[in-house]
Amino acid sequence: MSSIKEIKNRIKSVQDTRKITSAMYLISSTKLRKARKNFEATRPYFDAVSHEIKRIFRIDENVHSRYFFPKGVMEELEGTWGYLVITADKGLAGAYNQNVIKEAMRMMGEHDDNLLFVVGECGRHYFTTHHIPIEQSFRYTAQDPNLSRAREITNVLLEKYDNGEITKMYVIFTDYQNSFTEEAQVMRLLPFHKADFNIAPPAWEREVKTPFKFMPNLSEVLDNTIESYVLGIVYGALVDSFASEQSARMNAMDSANRNSQEILNDLRVQYNHTRQAMITQEITEISAGAKAMKRKRERKALNRQKELIRMLQEKMAKENESEES
Repeated sequence: MSSIKEIKNRIKSVQDTRKITSAMYLISSTKLRKARKNFEATRPYFDAVSHEIKRIFRIDENVHSRYFFPKGVMEELEGTWGYLVITADKGLAGAYNQNVIKEAMRMMGEHDDNLLFVVGECGRHYFTTHHIPIEQSFRYTAQDPNLSRAREITNVLLEKYDNGEITKMYVIFTDYQNSFTEEAQVMRLLPFHKADFNIAPPAWEREVKTPFKFMPNLSEVLDNTIESYVLGIVYGALVDSFASEQSARMNAMDSANRNSQEILNDLRVQYNHTRQAMITQEITEISAGAKAMKRKRERKALNRQKELIRMLQEKMAKENESEES
């Protein structure tokens, strides 16, 4: 059985750890709210971009763009496929990083010619450790998903795509749905299908009586608009991943707090049992000592009585001898 000092030290250690997990829970909660607020602030712009792309296709369904599948081609494209894998910079977030990496490995196993772009230190460390080549690693982006960093990533990916180094691009991230549901997903980033955009106008859109004029031409306008649309997808994936990471960390820290409370309860019970056992042992020792002292006094009194009886007997024997003489 552990001593009281050992149990007290362990209780203090668990309490200190619980302070850290509680602080991490509060920090993740604050970061989650901030990330969602920033994304909601930019969502109207990207919704408007998507709407304008639909408007372009309503004007000319046959408009050509390098960012769309060629006519008659649906999915199969030969060449190099790119993967933007979004992970976290640190762990302590449950299976968040493992799920994304597992999905990335599955996708890369289905195609031989791949280029890997990684966001997050956890992903970079995993692929480096397993000797999987990384085309480019975007550092410090996982903890600060803003439009500037999203634009940097988008420019790199679009440059590779425009140069023909990549024929198809995927983004692998964690889709944040709510505080209890997040799922690793694979989204095709480039090229798009025209079917991805619902060409039918929404009910709230006003009828345009005067035709739009596009300068310099419709295809160039569509290409420029698609670049902004890709930026919105990348930024949304970064924010969703960041929100999922914070949510997963909140759940992990909450679970750690509950487990620490259970451990503290068990340790306190063990401490009380050990302390009670020590008190009982002390009482037993005191009681045994008192009994031993009592027996010792009784023996001393008995011995003294025997000595007195012996002295009286000797005195009486001497007196008898004197009378006879």
